Amino acid sequence: MDFAFSEEQEMLRRSAREFLAKECSPKTVRKLMEGADGFDAAMWKKIADLGWTALGIPEQYGGVGTFLDLVVVLEEAGRVLLPGPFFSTMGLAVPTLLEAGTEAQKKDALGAIASGDAKATLAFTEPSGRWDASSVALTAKQAGGGWQLDGVKLFVPDAHTADYTVVAARSRGEGEEGITLFLVKGRPKGMSVKPLETLDMTRRWCEVRFEGVQLDPEAVMGTPDKAWPRLRRALDWSTAALCAEMVGGVQKVLETSTEYAKTRQQFGKPIGIYQAVSHKLADMLVLSESGRSATYYAAWAVDADAPDRSLASSMAKAYVSDAYRKVAGDGIQVHGGIGFTWEHDMHLYFKRAKSSEVTLGDATYHRELVAQALDL
Repeated sequence: MDFAFSEEQEMLRRSAREFLAKECSPKTVRKLMEGADGFDAAMWKKIADLGWTALGIPEQYGGVGTFLDLVVVLEEAGRVLLPGPFFSTMGLAVPTLLEAGTEAQKKDALGAIASGDAKATLAFTEPSGRWDASSVALTAKQAGGGWQLDGVKLFVPDAHTADYTVVAARSRGEGEEGITLFLVKGRPKGMSVKPLETLDMTRRWCEVRFEGVQLDPEAVMGTPDKAWPRLRRALDWSTAALCAEMVGGVQKVLETSTEYAKTRQQFGKPIGIYQAVSHKLADMLVLSESGRSATYYAAWAVDADAPDRSLASSMAKAYVSDAYRKVAGDGIQVHGGIGFTWEHDMHLYFKRAKSSEVTLGDATYHRELVAQALDL
């Protein structure tokens, strides 16, 4: 099997790396971290002008390219810790719209996203912090000819800047039965968004409350009560997309640490010649390449709708969650005392690693999914 990207995709990678090196330097990331919303509208417009917000969206909705093209860009975004709603829009909301949205919703929301005129997110997790169907407790009940939402969603990425919010709600029953998806446009009466202070401020996380929010029947995505299978497929896309972003971060930590080990002198010699450092870097390379291979296969499986797409995504997330955290922690150790300081960027990657580790389910959660696939 050929895991190589096409010549066009490699050109996309090079152009993305050049653009992000210029527009998203560590100084820019830190500036956005200190801002109120961690978002730069001018940068978003430049990203849209490059066509990134159209990647993976079908042509009939204004899109271009494939999911694998998006994976290339997400990997480069992970290298620089790109702030803002790119992942929440392209990695969470878009797959859910593609899998579960009605034709009218796709034309409206996907068209606006592809052109760069709209940003979106997925509101799934609640106070339990889990990513399975049983964790969905926000209620949806029919009222006034439409639907009423009541409840709270936690750790919703970039909800404060979203023009569309895909909401997973419980309309009846428990477990996988009775899950309904809604496409909420704007911020209707009764919906409030509160940014949270979290470990990783390179990405904003929000609390979203729904208190008697009234929605028209057209807000329902697909068939009421039957959304979980579609949402589960969308989460396969999202998981592979997040892994791509994480792999980009792993690679950047490895490169930065290797360069430091070659230039930092101790007892008149580069610290990289010492086995304690060189073997640590060797382990980091193994984790990086293994995680990349698992991620690329998962991305291919999702794009090709292979029978093992869910298994491949969970295998990649289980592995890359541990790998990114381990590599980022080792990167700090290679840098010694300076790696622990606020002035050095290494801690930003460690915080992103910890944040991404639990997003869409941690390694333990995905190992359980892999075990279930083995009929265990």
